[in-house]
Amino acid sequence: MTSAPLVARLAAPSGPLFFPVTPYGPGGEVDLDVFRTHVRRGVEAGAAAVFACCGTGEFHALTPEEFQACVRAAVEETGGRVPVLAGAGYGTALAVRYARLAEEAGADGLLAMPPYLVLAGQEGLLRHYREVAAASSLPVIVYQRDNAVFTPDTVAELARTDGIVGLKDGLGDLDLMQRIISAVRTGVPGDGEASGGDGFLYFNGLPTAEQTQLAYRALGVTLYSSAAFCFAPEIALAFHRALRSDDDAVVHRLLDGFYRPFVELRAQGRGYAVALVKAGVRLRGLDVGEVRPPLQEPTEDHVKRLAQVIERGYALLDEEAGR
Repeated sequence: MTSAPLVARLAAPSGPLFFPVTPYGPGGEVDLDVFRTHVRRGVEAGAAAVFACCGTGEFHALTPEEFQACVRAAVEETGGRVPVLAGAGYGTALAVRYARLAEEAGADGLLAMPPYLVLAGQEGLLRHYREVAAASSLPVIVYQRDNAVFTPDTVAELARTDGIVGLKDGLGDLDLMQRIISAVRTGVPGDGEASGGDGFLYFNGLPTAEQTQLAYRALGVTLYSSAAFCFAPEIALAFHRALRSDDDAVVHRLLDGFYRPFVELRAQGRGYAVALVKAGVRLRGLDVGEVRPPLQEPTEDHVKRLAQVIERGYALLDEEAGR
């Protein structure tokens, strides 16, 4: 870990937040050499942070040993240039184990996934994340989605918990997000802006978050995950720069010509939020293998359409350069 606090390093990122895929070899084993290449290229391309072994990285499909090996490889490849965060999930006992494995591997923080399977009440969710936060010295970002949906009061309690530094929203309920931000702002002493200062951090964590980031930006949420960065870093960087400079004309052209077609293609298959991203990485020349079950590969036609979407995205960048 570096000496710089994680919150300060994430609050004003210089580039997209990178969620690398996890490569597998011909026999289905984790390919750490390709993973290192993938992470290194992402950092060199301008990623502001690496979130290893999270949703896009198929956290659900990795053994604890594979998880720790990947996190350690990501830490080594970044060399402290950007922070590395790792996923932690399942039931409380396993989430605690993954938190400690990530700390041993040198991670800078954790993305705490929803608990496995159960639909828990607010008190149970609060206990779960507090135990995960207490399990290591790593700062924790809580991921709201699926069976982990919080009331504003619960998020305020999370924000008052030692070690919990942020909320990543994968639900997309903007009314709820506005009320959450308000509850934390008014109920937690010392909280800063929605994604800056020394306050609680908020992230847009919807699949292909660029598609909804204009709406989240209106709430003051400037941090977002970028799966597209895995296979089209130049496009993701151009979008990120346009957002930061309020160049909505470029934002709209990229949304209309690249992100919307990608999102519409992503909607054609279950699990495509991961499988289609992995196919994109392969199309761009890095053999990261296929997804592990229960996910399945995109159809041949969908991969061809993905190649066309990517080609159109880079053509848009060329057009922007010629303006």
